[in-house]
Amino acid sequence: MSKRFYVTTAIDYVNGQPHLGHAYEKVITDVIARSHRAMGEETFFLTGTDEHGQKVQQAALAAGKTPQEYCDELAAIWQALAGRLGLSNDDFIRTTDPRHEAIIQAILAKLEQNGDFYQAPYHGYYSAKEETFLTEKDRREDGTFDPMWGPVTELVEENYYFRMGRHQQWLIDHLEANPDFVAPSYRRNEVLGFLRNNTLEDLCITRPKERLSWGIPLPFAPDYITYVWFDALVNYASLPGLRGDPVVIEALGPWLPQDGAFAPNPDLQLWPADIHVIGKDILKFHAVYWPIMLKAMGLPLPRQVLAHGWWQKDDERMSKTTGNVVDPIAVIEEWGLDAFRYYVTRELDIGPDGNWTDAGFAARYHAELANGLGNLVNRSLSMLNRYRQGIVPPPHDELRADVTSAVATVEGLLRGHSLQAALIAIWRLIDRVNQYVDQTAPFKLAKDAAQAGRLDEVLYNLAESCRILAVLLWPFLPETAGKIFAQLGLADTPDRWELSQWGGLAAGHQANKPVPLFPRRDQPAA
Repeated sequence: MSKRFYVTTAIDYVNGQPHLGHAYEKVITDVIARSHRAMGEETFFLTGTDEHGQKVQQAALAAGKTPQEYCDELAAIWQALAGRLGLSNDDFIRTTDPRHEAIIQAILAKLEQNGDFYQAPYHGYYSAKEETFLTEKDRREDGTFDPMWGPVTELVEENYYFRMGRHQQWLIDHLEANPDFVAPSYRRNEVLGFLRNNTLEDLCITRPKERLSWGIPLPFAPDYITYVWFDALVNYASLPGLRGDPVVIEALGPWLPQDGAFAPNPDLQLWPADIHVIGKDILKFHAVYWPIMLKAMGLPLPRQVLAHGWWQKDDERMSKTTGNVVDPIAVIEEWGLDAFRYYVTRELDIGPDGNWTDAGFAARYHAELANGLGNLVNRSLSMLNRYRQGIVPPPHDELRADVTSAVATVEGLLRGHSLQAALIAIWRLIDRVNQYVDQTAPFKLAKDAAQAGRLDEVLYNLAESCRILAVLLWPFLPETAGKIFAQLGLADTPDRWELSQWGGLAAGHQANKPVPLFPRRDQPAA
């Protein structure tokens, strides 16, 4: 069994409600997963929730619920979001899954046995809001801490530490030898700059149980709970492990429960991950902590950490307090799922920060979806039905070169995960085919019986172009792509790249009548 292409999102912390940033990350990861599946690669797409830690414990207490009840309710919301976004994820991991906890404890036991942990007192400052320890370096010039940390308390307590500092040069060497390990390149440069200019401190991996009880106990020190990041990051490998991935099982076998629950499955190889899609705010955890943890575990490193930027709204930071937010579910309910998926992937390239404007959303909807794609499909099929009763004429190759060139361009961009550029290339093809309608004027040809043959040629080129556009659009707009195939009278699904070859529509095929794909709207996005 060959290794599957394995792509993950970050898992979402269940101490709040989903927002635009969460939805964006999931959509772009879904586009990547769908692209690889369409191109014939067996693909596995994972998302999920991060459910342990002090913030969850405190929020549950404030709500009068047990932490597990609190997590169960919020996890259902996040799972519903995945469905609402049309995600094609193969699994949804929750860090409260007992099998995940068993793998965490196996890792902890292995690292303890290998001498990767030590116990030492901690004296310093702690941000409960971010669940992290702070140092004097985190103070501002006036001695205070940035409000982003929330209330900061002084702590003195015993904890366990992971010997991370000794791996610093190895990680620098790995980043230098593997320029694609962190992308975009300027994010890799940030990580290298951090490692070259700072001494990497050992990582505190526990909290005393008396202060934090909601988490995974250390198997060798049950009075301590695993720090949430050491728990959460492992989800990417624990999911393959609990499904029997031989690479993970082999690395952890002696430390896993010997009850047969973790038998290797030779037909499923996921690890190492091909891409972790994350937000730039957690880059250090994924590009510094996680690789070092994996090295200590004896597991291969992921092939790439792909960091995306943040969204603003109207050039200002989003804030629930001021009401300057975008509710992705509200937008989807008002404008449709594919309109939302299109805007976030077309508006923001993976890497830089982006700016959502309601006017910009409405403009792209009308100009590019309704007038560009929607109008092309509608008038192409309307003319095919009006002039030929929906029956496809004999094949003709007038647009073949343009379409074939566009397919090759889009394929290359999708393989490089340049999603915005791929959409731009698809819309160049849409513009070219719309231009072809204007140049050939089939509505004029239809008035001249002597031009019947020429009209057949034009109608075939239009219908076949629409068919191939559906294949190109499938990773981005799966609902719309399916509707185009349905309107063409095709029972297949446009989810295989091989369908993008010219000439797929056969003469005599009966197409259906068109239905507007993106009805025009008068009001701006809410």
